[in-house]
Amino acid sequence: MAGHWVWAGAKHTKWGKSMTEHQQTRCFGGPKDLLMMDYHDQEWGVPLHDDRALFEFLALDGFQAGLSWRTILHKRENFRKAFHNFDAARIASYTEEDQRRLMNDPGIVRNLLKIGATINNAQRFLETQKGFGSFDRYMWQFTGYKTLRNPQGVTWASMPASTKESDTMSRDMKMRGFRFVGTTICYAFMQAAGMVNDHIDGCFRAQALAPEQFS
Repeated sequence: MAGHWVWAGAKHTKWGKSMTEHQQTRCFGGPKDLLMMDYHDQEWGVPLHDDRALFEFLALDGFQAGLSWRTILHKRENFRKAFHNFDAARIASYTEEDQRRLMNDPGIVRNLLKIGATINNAQRFLETQKGFGSFDRYMWQFTGYKTLRNPQGVTWASMPASTKESDTMSRDMKMRGFRFVGTTICYAFMQAAGMVNDHIDGCFRAQALAPEQFS
């Protein structure tokens, strides 16, 4: 994700948001892509503790590999329909017939390796959930159950593609049999799930999500 939008004006638009809201500085998204803007404003970096939602992000981040998040986000509703709203228990029992169904679905990313990885990861998810009591408890251990932020500040130039925490997460998940969980994918997951607050300095969401980190 790159760039941010600064929009001028102060009147309401046909999208239901005021131009003042559009004017705020963002890491990404803006009036030219309202879906990305709403994702930035309402989801990205918000601490997430719901197991189903965490599995959804894990699956979608795997599908993103080699693609842009914008591509995945614009297909997210199709993914939800195709994968039974990311119900891990249902996905874990998918058959070859389900894989053929998914490979014939033009609304999602049709990649057999990624589809197979999602089914496998649903099975590993259930095992991990059972072992730790929740998937949330397992994932958040890698940041010490808190949201991390670079004390030196965050810019696009300084934002890493991975960290020692995502390295550790990746190694552990691979050991447990998860697929498409390289350190870069794990870091993207951490950003999305609010384990890391990587909203850039100046973005209106940076301080809103973690005011104590700016005191």
